[in-house]
Amino acid sequence: MPAVSKGDGMRGLAVFISDIRNCKSKEAEIKRINKELANIRSKFKGDKALDGYSKKKYVCKLLFIFLLGHDIDFGHMEAVNLLSSNKYTEKQIGYLFISVLVNSNSELIRLINNAIKNDLSSRNPTFMGLALHCIANVGSREMAEAFAGEIPRILVAGDTMDGVKQSAALCLLRLYRTSPDLVLTNEWTSRVVHLLNDQHLGVVTAATSLITSLAQKNPEEFKTSVSLAVSRLSRIVTSAATDLQDYTYYFVPAPWLSVKLLRLLQCYPPPEDPAVRGRLTECLETILNKAQEPPKSKKVQHSNAKNAVLFEAISLIIYHDSEPNLLVRACNQLGQFLQHRETNLRYLALESMCTLASSEFSHEAVKTHIETVINALKTERDVSVRQRAVDLLYAMCDRSNAQQIVAEMLSYLETADYSIREEIVLKVAILAEKYAVDYTWYVDTILNLIRIAGDYVSEEVWYRVIQIVINRDDVQGYAAKTVFEALQAPACHENLVKVGGYILGEFGNLIAGDPRSSPLIQFNLLHSKFHLCSVPTRALLLSAYIKFINLFPEIKPTIQDVLRSDSQLRNADVELQQRAVEYLRLSSIASNDILATVLEEMPPFPERESSILAKLKKKKGPSTVIDLEDTKKEKSNSDLNGITEHAPVSTSSTPSPSADLLGLGASSGSSSTAKAAPSAGNLLVDVFADASLPVAAVASEAEDHFSSDVQTPLEGASGEPDPSVDDAEDSFHKLICKNNGVLFENQLLQIGVKSEFRQNLGRMFIFFGNKMSSQFQNFTSTVICSDELSASLNVQSKPAEDTVDGGAQVQQVVNVECVQEFTDHPLLNIQFRYGGAFQNVSVKLPITLNKFFQPTEMSSQDFFQRWKQLSSPNQEVQKIFEAKNPMDTDITKARLIGFGPAVLDNVDPNPSNYVAAGIIQTKSRQVGCLLRLEPNEQAQMYRLTIRTSREDVSQSLCDLLSEQF
Repeated sequence: MPAVSKGDGMRGLAVFISDIRNCKSKEAEIKRINKELANIRSKFKGDKALDGYSKKKYVCKLLFIFLLGHDIDFGHMEAVNLLSSNKYTEKQIGYLFISVLVNSNSELIRLINNAIKNDLSSRNPTFMGLALHCIANVGSREMAEAFAGEIPRILVAGDTMDGVKQSAALCLLRLYRTSPDLVLTNEWTSRVVHLLNDQHLGVVTAATSLITSLAQKNPEEFKTSVSLAVSRLSRIVTSAATDLQDYTYYFVPAPWLSVKLLRLLQCYPPPEDPAVRGRLTECLETILNKAQEPPKSKKVQHSNAKNAVLFEAISLIIYHDSEPNLLVRACNQLGQFLQHRETNLRYLALESMCTLASSEFSHEAVKTHIETVINALKTERDVSVRQRAVDLLYAMCDRSNAQQIVAEMLSYLETADYSIREEIVLKVAILAEKYAVDYTWYVDTILNLIRIAGDYVSEEVWYRVIQIVINRDDVQGYAAKTVFEALQAPACHENLVKVGGYILGEFGNLIAGDPRSSPLIQFNLLHSKFHLCSVPTRALLLSAYIKFINLFPEIKPTIQDVLRSDSQLRNADVELQQRAVEYLRLSSIASNDILATVLEEMPPFPERESSILAKLKKKKGPSTVIDLEDTKKEKSNSDLNGITEHAPVSTSSTPSPSADLLGLGASSGSSSTAKAAPSAGNLLVDVFADASLPVAAVASEAEDHFSSDVQTPLEGASGEPDPSVDDAEDSFHKLICKNNGVLFENQLLQIGVKSEFRQNLGRMFIFFGNKMSSQFQNFTSTVICSDELSASLNVQSKPAEDTVDGGAQVQQVVNVECVQEFTDHPLLNIQFRYGGAFQNVSVKLPITLNKFFQPTEMSSQDFFQRWKQLSSPNQEVQKIFEAKNPMDTDITKARLIGFGPAVLDNVDPNPSNYVAAGIIQTKSRQVGCLLRLEPNEQAQMYRLTIRTSREDVSQSLCDLLSEQF
């Protein structure tokens, strides 16, 4: 930068600033500013032309006045004139004024743009830098329209100086963030990527920031940056501090660049090239090794830079989730930070370990730190760190440690900060429900939860315990006894009264034989809480009273006296008054048989999802909860939908319909009827489904029951074929637009799938649930691909366990790599022995070409331009077909989104049409796809048009999608 001469000190500006500071009052300051504004205005309007120095001085004064909070409505033209000066300081002040005071709608914007263009074409690096800084500071759409094409040329030009390249890269990044549609990358992608090899590390740092943002939206275009980023990262982490002197910060070589490169690599899956992948693994191992070395400096800047690189490397290891050794080492390294004296490091370690706990490779390693995390929960002074400790305990919880973790969270709940109590309550309720091996423990836990933090127990929690108690015969008596004892406390929370009123009203007869809990004692105990409760709770208690009349006719007069009292019949609340009148009349005129019919026990609840988890998602954000629940694979012993793996089985000879832990698979009939219908069981009930997913609107996963081609007919208890089994082909087609759901179900076996796909890679979890009480033996499941399909699809599967206990389930993991386009489907063949008979089931796996879609956003102009380019007859497939289902707009859109592409709004001139765009990702190539769906509601017909660069892809996608409507 040019040196500033003495004459540039602007003494007049210094005097003005001194006068302002010496003002004793606000009025004096305003008076002095108005005087100066009048002087500047007269100078600008005077006949005498001002020299560059005077203009600069007066423009600086206007800037200072603006910074004091006063409006400036003149001087803009003089600032623009300064841009044409050949002096650096004058041009700098002109650009500064424009950056701060000129908006994008100004009439001067054209003059400003011309001045900027002149400076950009001047090849003077100083002036080019000022112009680029101004563009970035303003960052308006008008600036992007004017310079989005010019800046990339400056960036990749061979004769551009390093400092200008840095500014150009950051300026382009700013324009891309404000107007991404105006920054076109196709022409200069490869040359920008090769800036990662630039000798100047400043250029590399700026280019990495730019490439990272571009790659997040267009990963395929910048895929070549992976190998270059790994190469550059390798050179940095293996270099000595003296090798990069200008970019070494407290003995850490280029920490900012290292962090940016690691973030860039998180935009992509692990490298496919073994050499690149091995080099990246070496880099990450080196970073972890350096973290173990003694510090080279005691200064905090050294540890901050070193730890910044370490934590970003751990984030990359977690993101790739493919190297067990690195994941375990990262977990051990984070474990050392859990007891670090620096609060921020403890916080970051807990946060990272929450994510590590969801990996099948590192879950067990995370569990080894449970005592340290519990100690942090008890002793940590910072509430944010304690909250992260709660999150980590929740994430590391599984069947082996659930009781310990729930007990510790309950203990902490008594002294927990009010801001996180509700969240802890929800997590305790979810864990107790999910990992309960004993229903008595679950009931005790929830009642204890209500006792400790009743004000924070939402309705969803006590609703849930009611549902589970009603759906489980073996826990009803214990629940009635426990809640009766809990209600005897002098002070009970209202939520406990609600639970007690409901359970005693339904199952009080199970404990009425004990003189200590006779019907009259139960009633008096509940009624003693009546006057302390709110109106909704009183209404629930009145319903419990009328239930008592049915259960215990001997106390009918006592209850009628209560219902007949003035406090009930003349209650100011209409709801309570109406209930009292109707219940009294019902008890007076109805016979015992009618009462028994009207007031019979509640049937099992048919609920298919947990409202508790939905509430936690709403509170914490869906991504947090979904990631923790959905990615706990084998190690968490949870099934596809969050139910525990080994569900307890009823002790009776006939398996219970609610063989799953929560007992929500039973039919809606009475208990006695349900017990005789084992086929109603649903081991994969979607208790933890996310109801907000758009595909969930298409069909309820928990209600989809499918069959397959079974070689040995499976018969029910009556010897007749099971009539509830549907066609397996329907199952396959429904899972084309969904990743989770029931794939097959018959009287013996239920198969569910849960899959995730990214780029050309996929992973599918297949869950096999035994619906019977006896064990499946010699259980095998094999994924079969034809020779033609094997050339296009690499499928690797881990074997499932060879025995499946009654009421339990096992899972199998299938990894998939799409090498090239395919039309066939893998088959899943299951064989096992049950009751002395050999069973064989074969079903199609829902691994279809559309699973490898990457959604692509496009403007209307880009869409139709690309649409015209794909106009050859061999690139288009069109199909006209009748609608099989009601033509609902939301459902149609949800199915298109579930199919994979991005649905583009406001693109088609006809608003009733749907257009979408995406890229099919394979190892060998990427195939762009555009589709258009035109519904005709009057004729109940659709016309589907798909255009891709390959005819076989167009035909395959058309066949798959047309089956969805």
